[in-house]
Order: sequence, then C-alpha cells, then structure tokens
Amino acid sequence: MLQISHRGQTMPPSPIRKLVPYAEAAKKKGTKVYHLNIGQPDIETPASMLDAVRHFDFKVLEYSHSAGNESYRRKLVEYYKRVGIDIHYNQIIVTTGGSEAILFGFMTCLDPGDEVIIPEPFYANYNGFAVEAGVRVVPITSDIRSGFALPPITAFEAAITPRTKAIVLCNPNNPTGYLYSRSELETLRDIVLKHDLYLFSDEAYREFVYAGTHTSALQLAGADDNVVLMDTISKRYSACGARIGALVTRNKQVLDAVMKFAQARLSPPTFAQIAAEAAVDLPGNYFDTTRSEYQSRRDLVVARLNAMKGVFCPNPGGAFYAMAELPVDDADQFCQWLLQSFSHDHQTLMLAPASGFYGTPGLGRREVRLAYVLNKTDLGKAMDCLEIALTSYPGRTS
Repeated sequence: MLQISHRGQTMPPSPIRKLVPYAEAAKKKGTKVYHLNIGQPDIETPASMLDAVRHFDFKVLEYSHSAGNESYRRKLVEYYKRVGIDIHYNQIIVTTGGSEAILFGFMTCLDPGDEVIIPEPFYANYNGFAVEAGVRVVPITSDIRSGFALPPITAFEAAITPRTKAIVLCNPNNPTGYLYSRSELETLRDIVLKHDLYLFSDEAYREFVYAGTHTSALQLAGADDNVVLMDTISKRYSACGARIGALVTRNKQVLDAVMKFAQARLSPPTFAQIAAEAAVDLPGNYFDTTRSEYQSRRDLVVARLNAMKGVFCPNPGGAFYAMAELPVDDADQFCQWLLQSFSHDHQTLMLAPASGFYGTPGLGRREVRLAYVLNKTDLGKAMDCLEIALTSYPGRTS
C-alpha cells in the first residue's frame, strides 16, 4: 500500500489559514467576514512597481541569474545602505519570497536532527520550514505580560545542546509586534559568538517601527560570519503575491552553499524582480505615509481591545500585528465559533488562534493574533463584532 512520507505526515497545517473553510461557509450564508487573521495589507501596491512590469520591453521571458538579476541586487545595495546596512551585491541572493530565504538558510546551515532555538510565540511557518529541512525547533517562551520581551539569557543557555546550531529572531516580531532593542540583539550576538551558532534574522517588517529604532542583525559588530538575514518585499511594498525575498550574509561559505540550492531551483520570478527593482526608486518619504497609517490602525485596535472587559493587549512596537489575551476557555474554539455561530448585523471577524504560534503544547490557548491590515472603518466594525461576541460566547471565563 502506498504511504505518505513521514515528512508529509508531520508537516503542520497553517494555523493562519486552517479556519478558511469556515470563513467561506459564513460568506456563502451572506455574512461579511473581516479578515484579521492574515497579514495581507489593503494598502495599494505602488503604481511604479506595476508600471515597470507593464512597460518592460522583452521578446523572450528568460531565466535570470540564479542569485537574481545583477541590476536588482545592485539596487538592493542602495536600499540597504539607506537603512544603515553596508553590503555588497554579491552578498545578496534573491529568493522566491522570504519563505525560500528561510528554507535556504535552514538547509544550508543545519543538518537533519540539528536544533534551532526560537523565542515563542513565533511565525508559525518556521515549523513547516523546519520539517522540510529535517531540523527541530526548540522554543523559549516569552510572556504577553512583558509585551513579549526577549527571554533572559539564562533561558537560551539552558536550551543549548550539542545539536543546537542557530537562533532565529523576527524583528519586529510576527506575531507579537514586539520590537527588539539593540541591547537585546547584542545579548543574542554574545550568545551566538560564545556557542558558535548562526543568528537567522527575519526582518520582513523593518520599515514599520512606531517607537524606537530598528536595529538589524547585520549591524552587530563582530558577528559577520554568524548572521544570516532573511528579507522580503511582501509587506514592505504591499506586494505579497510578488514572491520576492532575499538572503543576505557576509559569510562567503554560506553564500556559496546557498547558491547551489538557488541553482537547483533555477531562478527567482522575473516579473517580480522587475517590480522589486522599481520599488527601490520610490521617494524617500514613501514609508512615512504607510507607517503612519499602520500606527493609527494599531492605536485604534489596541485601545478598543484594552477597553473590552477581560481583554489584555500589549502595545506592539512594530509590524502590523497585535496579540491579545481574551476571556475565553479556548481561543481555537472561539475563533471557529465566530465564523460558524456568530454574526452581528450579518458581520463577523476572522482571527488567528495563538496556539499555532507556540511550540510548547498548551500555550496560547486564550490568545489570538490580530492583523490590523484593514482600513480604520472596517477595523472599528470588526472590533464592534468582537466586543459583542465576547459577551455572548458560551465559553467566556470572566
């Protein structure tokens, strides 16, 4: 009898998308669903990116260089310089989304059975990439009451074993929105140098910082061989469907090995590279408008959540996500109930249960992640639905 591979059986489903069938069923009944479950921005993709693709003159749609078009990589050097990162274009490999950058990093730097430490809650798809690469995620818990600050150094030291090869950090963080400080990053730098580990830094939300300053792992002195940056244009330019990311490192040995994986998949998407290259020429103040919009959305959502009885939501310093603790017995069941059994004026909302963002079983059962990627009018209506739903949910705990 044919069997599915162990990898196929253990590959986790997306906690962000697992409730989609219930949302589709709610819509078929005529219920409007406000999608706060997924980080799909509603801000328009810059017109110059789309125009660059529309007007590109070519006769053959060719493969690009496996590392990505040289013209785009040279443009990326300009972009990184503007955010305080000094890099050479040959230290950049363009990837098919940030997802491929993470997967390439795992497959290049870790062997099957090796361990990677990640502060939890963390981006749920790290679990999937770990399964694909055959590595084990070791979570270290951060707490909602501290705003999800970096766990103490003693927690990292206690988790390190002979199989530990890397630490992963997402800054600003998905799903918590926490912005790690320079001192926290320097703490991690000291740990990876002491134990000879890689530091994978996922910086997809670099531009969306609302208080303080973003520090890139590539700005940490003395860690050039340890740091591997995973990046993407998806959220930066509201271009999730372009599937263009980058792996950036000063470690030549890592770059040479990643290039072999890049060659095996031939090349990243051509049209998307054209769009991404055009994005680098956007005006210097482009992010001021989008950042301000997301900050105002954050302020609305956090204020509304904390005004609800029994709800606690720390104020995120970046990205466009918030984590909230709800007065419910089981957030997974509550999120499903919102779609199956609840509506207010023929409206409801879709949230991401937080349990899928934790690696430790049992954690996050009363927490949800909200993506404030809708306009403020819709966000307000979604918060109205949530507030009313919490008063009538049979599993309310307080």
